[in-house]
Amino acid sequence: MEIGIDSFAAVLPDPVTGKLRSATDRMADLLEEVEVADRIGLDVFGIGEHHRAEFLDSAPTIILAAAAARTSQIRLTSAVTVLSAADPVRVFQEFATLDLIAKGRAEIVVGRGSFGEAYPLFGLDTRAYDDLFAEKLDLFLKLGETTNITWEGRFRPALTGQGVFPRPHQPRLPLWIGVGGTPQSFARAGALGLPLMVAIIGGSFERFRPLVDFYREAGARAGHDPEKLKVGVHAMGFVGETDAAAVDAFFPGWAHLMAKIGRERGWSPPTRRQFDDMAGPDGAFLVGKPATVAAKMLHASEALGGVTRITFQMSTASLETAAMKRSIELLGSEVAPIVRAALANS
Repeated sequence: MEIGIDSFAAVLPDPVTGKLRSATDRMADLLEEVEVADRIGLDVFGIGEHHRAEFLDSAPTIILAAAAARTSQIRLTSAVTVLSAADPVRVFQEFATLDLIAKGRAEIVVGRGSFGEAYPLFGLDTRAYDDLFAEKLDLFLKLGETTNITWEGRFRPALTGQGVFPRPHQPRLPLWIGVGGTPQSFARAGALGLPLMVAIIGGSFERFRPLVDFYREAGARAGHDPEKLKVGVHAMGFVGETDAAAVDAFFPGWAHLMAKIGRERGWSPPTRRQFDDMAGPDGAFLVGKPATVAAKMLHASEALGGVTRITFQMSTASLETAAMKRSIELLGSEVAPIVRAALANS
């Protein structure tokens, strides 16, 4: 199992003082976090894409390129790229350039996005939400197959043999489909034979098993090799010295962000009891001491019929960078060995 971190470059208030760090300082902290993840031997670091005041990740490939220059082993990916709201040609060029800088360590996770701000920002009709993604994914996949492309669609001017440069270092950029809970999205990824990255940010892992099975069944019907139908999980997670310390550290930032989003979407305010349930044995939060987190990761893999990758969304924690880096160190030095040894012996 590959183990890594996903960050939205969140800028959240200090739980004690209520003050915000400067965006410049937060970006510097984020790059230090990637360096720690690389040094400690984690497999992947992802940067999300949002167009909101509380996140600094509106241009993820620039952050990833800066990280590529400061690391040597860790794979660097988006988490996710909102392909529906972008030009696939430009996205391909950006990630191909990143792959050259990273010497073959770039990946991309594409999706429709869990927030809608990108669509009006770039002049797109949200009513075409899914059609935009399907068409742009088709173009992006074809860009990986050929340098000079002829293509026509509804939402972008046709391509009539133009060359798209540069080409990536890798023969083909690894591409995952990022999904939430829509069955059609799982089926599409399976039919295309593409790896699946499932965002599980609440509830239980078991709840997603029927959807993951749906993905695998769609892939089998399309004739794809089961080995290529990889399943990854993006989950809320944080590792502390003790279970109580990890929960107490992660809760304030999570509660602040969920309250803000909830007000926008008409949700009830988040509660500590809800959080504790999700951080408990039956919930989908990977929060606790190393042994607790390792056990929950193994449970997640079993519940979903085998998982190729798990990435931790840590950046909703309102923490100073030293605490965040310590959590990354614990994930790489203590959690990862337990998980890998258990899977090797199973």
